[in-house]
Amino acid sequence: MSLRILHNETEFGVGDRIRLHQKVKDGEKERTQIFEGMVIAIKNRKEGRTVTLRRIGAGNIGIERIFPTESPFLEKIEVVKKGTSGVRHAKLYYTREKSPREVDEIFARAASREEVQKEVKKPSRKRVKYARKKR
Repeated sequence: MSLRILHNETEFGVGDRIRLHQKVKDGEKERTQIFEGMVIAIKNRKEGRTVTLRRIGAGNIGIERIFPTESPFLEKIEVVKKGTSGVRHAKLYYTREKSPREVDEIFARAASREEVQKEVKKPSRKRVKYARKKR
């Protein structure tokens, strides 16, 4: 179970919203098809690694697709929105029952955690207690 993955110098992880460009052959023509969705699972470690993406289509219907990362048909992957720091599980299957508004809370939680990390921590002032001399 991995939370992060590296594909052609693009690092993304579970909870991120990514845009995946895939080559599709239509007869003799070749075109690029784009699928944008949230990464809900990354399976396997080396060869045969797959990424499961989920998006909400027309009529509030959930669409999930599984992409092998080592496929020659994958052109590139773009990270649209970071959400990995707001995730606590390696598989986000529980988001299937959630509404899009509830899923957006993952990205809000990630943004708030990043803001907290960016704040400069003030050095704490420790009081130095001097030992009294006994007479």
